[in-house]
Amino acid sequence: MSINFKNELYRGIVTENPIFRIVLGMCPTLATSTSAMNALGMGVSVIAVLTCSNMVISMLRNVIPDKVRIPAFIVVIATFVTVVDLLIAAFIPPLYEALGIFIPLIVVNCIILGRAEAYAAKNPVLPSIVDGIVMGIGFTLSLTMLGAMREFLSAGMIFGYAIAPFKHQFILMILAPGAFITLGLVLAGINFIQNKES
Repeated sequence: MSINFKNELYRGIVTENPIFRIVLGMCPTLATSTSAMNALGMGVSVIAVLTCSNMVISMLRNVIPDKVRIPAFIVVIATFVTVVDLLIAAFIPPLYEALGIFIPLIVVNCIILGRAEAYAAKNPVLPSIVDGIVMGIGFTLSLTMLGAMREFLSAGMIFGYAIAPFKHQFILMILAPGAFITLGLVLAGINFIQNKES
C-alpha cells in the first residue's frame, strides 16, 4: 500500500488540523499553551500516544466486538498515556510539574479517541500509524504556535528566550482569558484568509 506522506502531512497540518480546523482537544490547548515549551511538551506527548494507540487499535480492529469498542479504545489509550506520563515524570520533571494533570487527561482527549474511532478502527496498521503521526504533528505545531504567541504577548519571550522584553508583563495572556483571546484571533485570521481565497 502506497502512502503519500506529503499529502498526509498537509492533511494533518492544514485541511484536518485538530485545533484550527476540527476544533478538538480544546482543554489541553487552552490549558497547556501558556508557553511554547509547555505546548511543545504536550504536543510531543500527544504524538506518541496518538501514534501508538492508532497502531494497536488498527491491529485489534477485527478482534474488538462493537459493543465494547469505545471502552477497549480507552483502555489502549490509557495504557500509552500511563507510559508517557511515567517517562516524563522520570526524565523531564520540570515539564511534568508544568503540565500536571493534563498529561493523564490525554486519555479523554477527543482528538485521540476521535482518530481511533474515525480512522484506526477502519484502516490497516501502516496508514493508521501515519494518521497518528500527521495528526499529532498538526496538533503539536498549532499548540506550540499558540504557546509561543501567548508567551511573547505576555513577556516578550519565546521558549524562555527574551525576544523583545517588556517593561511590564501582560499577565492576562498567561491566564485563561488570554488563551481564549489568542485562539479566537488565530481562528478569525484563518477564517478570514479562507473566505478571501474562496
